[in-house]
Amino acid sequence: MTIEILPATGDRFDDAETALDSGDGPGCQCQWWLLTSAEFREESRAQLTERFRAETRGESAPGLVAYVDGEPAGWVRVGPRPAQPRIARTRDVKTASVEPFDADDVWAVSCFVVRRQHRGTGLTRALLDAAVSYAREGGARVVEGYPLDPTVTKRSANQLFRGTVAVFQDAGFDIVSRPQPDRALVSLTLRD
Repeated sequence: MTIEILPATGDRFDDAETALDSGDGPGCQCQWWLLTSAEFREESRAQLTERFRAETRGESAPGLVAYVDGEPAGWVRVGPRPAQPRIARTRDVKTASVEPFDADDVWAVSCFVVRRQHRGTGLTRALLDAAVSYAREGGARVVEGYPLDPTVTKRSANQLFRGTVAVFQDAGFDIVSRPQPDRALVSLTLRD
């Protein structure tokens, strides 16, 4: 199995769409963290898709696409936390983060999608490692994640779009807070 992970740029939009083709990915278009609840409810799938397409054409990619043997297999959203405004309004994060919410050097890994046929192969960990590298290259000082802990509360694969505590810990992230027993805010300092 050959894995390659690349930025989701405009020329890879169709591949990003294929990677999102699992669970809630197609309907969400990874726009959940960018809109208010009301805005998200009001948007059609076509509108969300167009928002996502515009993001991939932007100055910096909104995430990374994983390819397994040349085929799109997974997705991770990673970028400066202020560019994902719902994070600052999420109670679990708002009460747990020690970083200023307007800090552009604090990046967030907020969403994973792994296509069904590639689950259980370590692709989520590969996506997280690539996301950390991408954040480092982008000037991040700190990378945060907001994973769930399925050892505390059983979750479906679709509900684990935030990632799991174990995957983040295995990648060197520290638990900053457990705002709820099955949720964590994790952090990795890349530079002081």
